[in-house]
Amino acid sequence: MLTAINMTVSILKLRIGTFIALAAVVGVMTGGGELGVIKALVFAVAVLGASGAAGGFNQYYERVSDRMMARTHQRPFASGLLKEGFIWPLSFLALLSGSLLMAWSVGGTLATLLVFMGALTYGVIYTVWLKRRTVWNVVIGGAAGSFAVLAGAAAAAPQFGPVIAPIPLVLSAVLFLWTPPHFWALAVARTEDYRRAGIPMLPAVSGPDVWAPTIFLHVAALVALSFVPLLLGLGPVYGLMAAIGGLPFLWASYRLFREPTKGNAMRTFRWSLVQFATLSAGVILDQAIRWAW
Repeated sequence: MLTAINMTVSILKLRIGTFIALAAVVGVMTGGGELGVIKALVFAVAVLGASGAAGGFNQYYERVSDRMMARTHQRPFASGLLKEGFIWPLSFLALLSGSLLMAWSVGGTLATLLVFMGALTYGVIYTVWLKRRTVWNVVIGGAAGSFAVLAGAAAAAPQFGPVIAPIPLVLSAVLFLWTPPHFWALAVARTEDYRRAGIPMLPAVSGPDVWAPTIFLHVAALVALSFVPLLLGLGPVYGLMAAIGGLPFLWASYRLFREPTKGNAMRTFRWSLVQFATLSAGVILDQAIRWAW
């Protein structure tokens, strides 16, 4: 049973999917309406399912290149534990269809379209089209997470008001800027993997004189932008959480800029996860306090 659960988590990339679903919750809580706890949870599960479908297709499509990378060669499709077959793309399509239907049932047409765009961006535009063709693959692919914030905001939009409120628009931009340095920092530590697989991640095709300042500038921009919601109505709890996660992430990326080592790259990668989690927690706590009062 535990083996089956772990395999499912791996195939559907549910660890990444959890972050995407959390981004959708952030969108719901800053969307300006009152979706309701149950409907919000249903919508988050729908986003998790759509993300899982895209992640599963990503693993199936990349099973050959995954065998060339130490980090991914034990994945079920790459290792041969699961045999290739048309049943897998069909299964992922069925999961996506069910997830979109679930999203539509509580969030409406626009929110569902945005969920679909997120899955399409990661599953097709990034995986099939961009990943092996351009060094800017994760920059454009980063839109996948941004769509989740916008989808949540659209699902929770009030009947009379903006379709997507200003705060989730800003937070979606923060997430768009977050994705490249998150993956680039990991790629610095796994450069040989990406070169062996022929994937042109920025650190695999350029030197630290290019990727180190690029990572730092992305982090500086996203951390600065993460404080803009304070001007749009979020309170001090959010600001405190944005600082707790953002400033160490900025410092880690600065250290990587000054000393471009694999150790500093992994510290930057880990702090990127902390920054995302604390920023999301800041939104949730801030809105929960407002609703309690």
